[in-house]
Order: sequence, then structure tokens, then C-alpha cells
Amino acid sequence: MKSNSRKKSTKKTIKNEKDENVVKYSRPKRVLVLAIILIILMTSLVFRIGWLQFVQGSTLKEAATRQQTTSRVISPNRGSIYDSTGKPLAISAKVDTVTINPQKFIIEDSAVETAELQGKVTRALSDIFELDYNEVYNKVTSNAQVQTIVKKVEEDKINKLKDWIQENELYTGINIDSDTKRYYYYNNLASNLIGFCGDDNQGLAGLEYYWNSVLTGTPGKITTSQDAAQDIISTAHENYIPAQNGSNITLTIDYNIQTIAEKYLKQAVADNQCNRGGNIIIMDPSTGDILAMASYPDYNLNSPFTPNVALQKNWDDLSSSAKNNALQNMWKNPSVTNTYEPGSVFKVLISAIALEENLVETDTPGIFSCIGYQDIYGTQIKCANTSGHGYQSLREALEHSCNPAFMQLGSKIGKETLYKYFDAFGLFDKTGIATAGEAVGTFHKLENVGPVELATISFGQRFTITPLQMISSVCAIANDGILMQPRIVKSIENTDTNTITTIEPKQIRQVISSETAEQVRSMMESVVVEGGGRYGQVSGYNVGGKTGTSEPAPGKEEEGYVASFLAIAPVENTKVAVLLTLYDPIESNNYGGQIAAPVVAQVLSEVLPYMEIPANNTTITTTPTDSYNSLQTSSLPDVQTKTMAEAKKILEESGFKCDALGADDAIVTEQVPKPGTALIKGAVVKLYTSDESVRLSVEVPNVKGLTAVKSKNVLIERNLNVKVVGSDRGKVVSQDPIAGTEVEEGAVITITLQDELDSGSH
Repeated sequence: MKSNSRKKSTKKTIKNEKDENVVKYSRPKRVLVLAIILIILMTSLVFRIGWLQFVQGSTLKEAATRQQTTSRVISPNRGSIYDSTGKPLAISAKVDTVTINPQKFIIEDSAVETAELQGKVTRALSDIFELDYNEVYNKVTSNAQVQTIVKKVEEDKINKLKDWIQENELYTGINIDSDTKRYYYYNNLASNLIGFCGDDNQGLAGLEYYWNSVLTGTPGKITTSQDAAQDIISTAHENYIPAQNGSNITLTIDYNIQTIAEKYLKQAVADNQCNRGGNIIIMDPSTGDILAMASYPDYNLNSPFTPNVALQKNWDDLSSSAKNNALQNMWKNPSVTNTYEPGSVFKVLISAIALEENLVETDTPGIFSCIGYQDIYGTQIKCANTSGHGYQSLREALEHSCNPAFMQLGSKIGKETLYKYFDAFGLFDKTGIATAGEAVGTFHKLENVGPVELATISFGQRFTITPLQMISSVCAIANDGILMQPRIVKSIENTDTNTITTIEPKQIRQVISSETAEQVRSMMESVVVEGGGRYGQVSGYNVGGKTGTSEPAPGKEEEGYVASFLAIAPVENTKVAVLLTLYDPIESNNYGGQIAAPVVAQVLSEVLPYMEIPANNTTITTTPTDSYNSLQTSSLPDVQTKTMAEAKKILEESGFKCDALGADDAIVTEQVPKPGTALIKGAVVKLYTSDESVRLSVEVPNVKGLTAVKSKNVLIERNLNVKVVGSDRGKVVSQDPIAGTEVEEGAVITITLQDELDSGSH
């Protein structure tokens, strides 16, 4: 039994020894494993710290800086746009933008107080800025960091907000930031040329778009630090980068000339029911300066997304995409962006090419024959005068605007020579005018020009150019053969340094000789004196011109006819050229010589005196010797600062009637019409003194269809004066102002007369 006990004891001892050995050897192993793990962790940590410090250090530093830094943009002042006389056409005024931080209106642990504050803020903002309460409430209670309440607010409403903030001692959460708003002084004036800006003051159309980088300037900013709650930390290390303001630009456009052009263009479109409107360009041939460029219908630059009168008729019936397309077309400048078939105006260039190539002389008799049509390889192309013009010289053919004569002339010149000169006149390229959207004409490829194509090109059809290309090429003739690049911006002013950069006129090339140019101008004068452009005559001035009437191309009959007239004045030493284009006028009368020429004459009758271009002292007279029936004109003397008695004597001796109520010793402070106005003898002159404040008005009567003498008598009976444009032998076809307009007594009513023209002249 003992033996067995001893064995068990021995086994137990051996087992204990084994357990002790296991414990003895397992502890160091665990320590080793733990140490290895610690070493790995420490190594990883060191590596991570090194990675963050040395590899990602700069990136993390920038991120931290961004989180701790806030920047406020300083909007630059957008440059202004001025006319050539210094009148502001587009300016930017200081306004403010209001934003909120909705989280600032949350009061911790008080839902009731939060709701009260949010409601108070909503009511104030919606009342002051006349906004929808629910829309403002949604912004005030949103989770966004920033919400814009209203943009570009004028000072009076901002002052109301500031007063409310002060009264309610709410100095956080509502932000007022300076901004600018674009204003256009004259609403619709030159709208299609100037263009407009969007809410972000970026140009979207016209000159505003093309010159955006010059007008916009460069924004500045103020950089400051903020804490975790995004509150500004006061620091001396604030970084201020000033804004660089935009530059001012001065146009070649003259406000007064632009106003005259727009007035008569609008009247012409209305009188002739032009379904697709019209446009007019007035240009100085010697410099290329655009003195006026207008389209009608136009639009209000201060509300450019409001459809104009023409679009409002069926605006509600249009789809959203159709509305967008309609607005895009409304903003276009047709003088630059649209092309058209110039028609017979183009015959001036064909004549110049033939003369320059010595293929013809101006007055060689009988070199062209017209029987009412021209047969071109079996295709019969008619003349406007279907009975024919017979045998003609080049001058006579231009006076009659005879298509067969110019088809014969085009055949003499040849297509290669024609295209060479077209290129020289700049008809294959953009003019380079510094505004947006300029288009370029379309011509047949030279190899595709056959006899029929050559014939139609020769009288200005079946190809297209822009109105700007047309007037620029004729201005080369008016400028002794030298083509100038059209100039619309004459100078740029850096508003920060006040330095002015002048954009000089740019000469392109000599296209024809000065001798040829002189011959063509002489023929253009004959067109106005003897030919189809007789309604373009202006009393006291030598005017050259050319009529144009182009029919729609096959397949585009819905576009209607295009009537136009291009004039230069004076014929020698030309100072101004005018191109009026009317699209789709009433079918009963769509000849350019009859509906466009008298309008251009009206324009020139005001523009030439305004530009102080001296008249040649010719006057419109009629055969009757009775002074009451006389249409002889005389310049109105200046009697301002004279006594009433002296003024009456001077005016009566000059052949005018006086209408005044002041005492004889009273001093004349104003006279109507203004001194220097060319008036018909017997005209009524209103005299005013400083004591006389009552001004009488009268309704303009309708004198359309009357002769010049009868019109004068009707108008003078109402104490109104008359200015005659066109032939004194004809009858009144238009008047300005129109019948029914209220004007001041003594005002001048311009009447345009026409006599019967050869129906073949167009």
C-alpha cells in the first residue's frame, strides 16, 4: 500500500514540476509578444506622426487655415459707358445685398424663444423688402449656413433694416454686404448695341458682353480669422486686398444723333407696317466712327427680360423654349448680327468696280439697253420698269436703278474681278467692329457662279451681307476710296489711375482710286437730284444716295421685301453716311425710294445742322410770289436778353411773327423755336420773360396729303411752325410729331413731301 502511495506522490511531484516549467517559460514569451506589439504600435505612431508632419504637413496646415479663415469678397465698381459727348449711358451704383445665418436665430434649450425670434425676423424682412412671408420663413428656419434674402437693394430700404436691427438689438445673423447695380440712363436708347448685365454684374449682350473684361475689373477681398463657432476673431493680421475697379469706355455714339435716328426709325417702321422692324446706321466715312446705330423694335435695358411691345402680343401662348429664343432675338443687334440681300444699293459698288477697271465711263450715251427684261441663257429677269428704260449711260442706269443695265455691266466685269473687289471692300470678312455677335455675309463659291448667278449678284440679290458691311463699303467711296474699320469705342479710362487709352481710327486699305470715288459720288448725287432717290433731298445740302428694294429669295417668301436707302452728305468732303433698312413693309408700297429715302432725308435735316456742317444756302421756294404762300426759309435770329420791344422789331424785320404777352421793357429770357432754327417766312415765334410761366400747348393737326403751302397755313393757324423735307411740288406723306401729339405753341412740325416718281425706280 505504501508503495502505491509513494508512486502517486512521485507522479504528483513530477506534474507540479512540469506546471512550474510551463509557467516559467510562458511568462517571458507573453512579455516578448507584448513588447513586439508595443514596438509595432510605437513604430506605427512615429511613422504616422512623421507622415502627418512631413508628408501631409503643408496640406493639413492649409486645411486648418481654411477652417480658421474667412474671406469677404470686395466687389469692384463696374466701369461706366459714355457717349462721345460725355453723357453717361450705363453706370453702376452702390447697392446692398442682404443675407442671413439661420443658425444664429436658434436659442439653445428654448424652442419657444427660437420660434418667436424666427417669426420676428421673418416679419421684418418680408415687410421691409416686400417679399412673400412663407418664402422668407423657409429661409429663416432652414439648416443652411447662409441664405440670400434680397440682392441689389437701394439705400432707403437698407436704412429701414438698419433701424430695425438697432431697435431690436439683433446684431448677429443678418448681414448687409455692399454690391453694385447697373443702371441705364435712357432705358431703350441704343439697347441692341449697348446690351445689359446679369445679376452678377457680368455682361450678357452687346457691348456689355464684348467689353466685359475691361468693364468688370478684379474683385478684392478681406481675409480674417474665426473660431470654432465661426465668430470673427479680432486680429491685427487681417489681410486686405483692394479691388481693381473696371475701366470706363467712351463710345463714338452721339446721344443726340442716336436720338434723332431712333425717332425717325420708329416712325418709319410704324408708318410702313414693317413686320420685321428695321435698323439704321449713321457713320463718319473719314474715321469709321459709328455716330448712331439703332434697331426697332428695341427693349428696355433696365428690364431686359420683359418682352417688348412686339413680343407681348402672343407672349403667353409661347412655350418656355420659344420665349427664351424670342428674348435672344430681341437682344440681337440686326445691324451687326443679321444678314440681308442689299438689293439696288449694291449697284453703287458695281459701278465703282467698272469705273476702276476702265470698262465704262459715267456719261457715255447709249451703252446699256433696257427693254424691260434681260434674257440670261433662257432665264428672263425683269426690270422694275417692265416697259423698259431704252438706251442709257451708266449715270442714267444708276438714276433709274435699271437691273438689265447692271446685268450687262456685271457680265463685262466678270466674276473673278467682281470677287476680287468684293474681297477688297471687306465683304467676305467681318468688319472687326468691337461688339458682340458680328456675322459675315454669304456668297456663292466662285466656281459655282454661272451666268444667272453673275446677273443677280450684279443688281444686289441672291447673296447676303450685314447692313454694317454695306455702309462700310460705301463709306470707302465717300472717303476717296479708303476703307476704314468701323469704330464704336474711342477711348478707355482706367478709373484707378485716370489714364486714358485712345483707340485710334484704323485704315484698312485703298480699294479704289480717289478719282473713281469722285465719279461715283457724282452719280449718287444725280440719283438724288434726278433719279429714284429724289425723296432723299435735304434743303440746303448736296446729298448723294442710292435706293434699294430686294425681293425675298425663293422659299423665303414669308420674309417679305427689304426697302432701303443709303445717303452720303455733303457729296464732297463727306461727313456722314446713313443706311436705313426696313424689313417686310406693307406690300402696297415697298420701294426703298418711296418709303426709306424720305426718312433718311428727315434724319439728315436734323443731323447735318447739329454737326454744324454748313449749308450751301439753297432754299426751298415755290412759284407764287405772295409771302403767305412762300416757303423760303431763313435762320431765326437770337433775341434773348433783348427787351420785348427790341425783340419784336428784329423778328418782324426778319419776316417772322411774334406772339408775346410781356411788357415792352421786359427782358426776353427764352424764345421758341430756338435761335438758329431754319424757319419759313411768316413763322410764329413765341417770346417769354422771367415773369411769364404759362406755356400753352396745342394738338398737332393731320396734314398728310396736303401740299406744302396748305400744310404751312394749317399749322400757322395753330401757332405752329413747319419744316419742309423733300420736294415742294409734292404732297405730305409723313409728319413729325404725328397728328394728335400735344406740343408747345411755336414748335416746329417737320413734314416730308413726295411727288410722283417713275414706278420703275426702286
